[in-house]
Amino acid sequence: MSWFKRQENRIENAGEKSVRTEGLWIKCEKCSQIIFKADVEANLQVCPKCGHHFRMGARARIESLLEPGYEIVDTELKSTDPLHFTDLKPYQSRLKKAQQETGLNDAIVNAVGKMGPHSVVLSVLEYSFIGGSMGAVMGETIARAADRAYTSHHPLIVVSASGGARMMEGIVSLMQMAKISAALARLDDARIPYISVLTDPTTGGVTASFAMLGDLNIAEPGALIGFAGPRVIEQTIRQKLPDGFQRSEFLLEHGFLDAVVPRKELKPYLIRALDFMSPTQAASTA
Repeated sequence: MSWFKRQENRIENAGEKSVRTEGLWIKCEKCSQIIFKADVEANLQVCPKCGHHFRMGARARIESLLEPGYEIVDTELKSTDPLHFTDLKPYQSRLKKAQQETGLNDAIVNAVGKMGPHSVVLSVLEYSFIGGSMGAVMGETIARAADRAYTSHHPLIVVSASGGARMMEGIVSLMQMAKISAALARLDDARIPYISVLTDPTTGGVTASFAMLGDLNIAEPGALIGFAGPRVIEQTIRQKLPDGFQRSEFLLEHGFLDAVVPRKELKPYLIRALDFMSPTQAASTA
């Protein structure tokens, strides 16, 4: 019996060890190296071996771009179910699950704060909330960010990570493309800078509207950017697409982007861009 108990204890200890180490290591999607998770997090979710950019949550993104003391705003909006939509599961169930997993009401977070010397309005999409899809709440939230930028005369920056329009809301979702575009046109008329940052992935109705309407459109390395997916395009045109098609470097080469900027250099790059685009604000805060 004592021998059996010793074996039992070994099994329990082995179980404890496996639980303690679970989630401490991740495998890079690009170089296939096994990396200590803490090293990736300390490197702004970028692989220290090959530079692959992992997806980054909205809160972490805001912390990486804004100075301490920023304020999260427009948090009270929640999606409804205008179509009472059900596919494999009810839309309401998807919303509740996403809200519990992310702690957000929808796939976007608005913040106001400082980026270097510049006061900015920042909207960041959260891909882990139903694929960062654009519904009525996202449309209203970005429109409010644009209105806040218009009223305060501060630059607007939107960081996109989305699979496109949220089709569970049907035409209500598609209407947000025009709503946001109209709000951005108002900023353009007032000569208030709008910078669009495209991350992996930025597709569908988001690409077809506000993600490509910036005074400056920049992207992270290797980001998937497009409207329809590569497989759909190949089936439609019956041709093989070139290597790297719909990746940020390919779009930069063909004139769809102004720059591809690594994540570590993104904040300094945005500050320099705002120095150029908002010289009056920079001078007044110097």
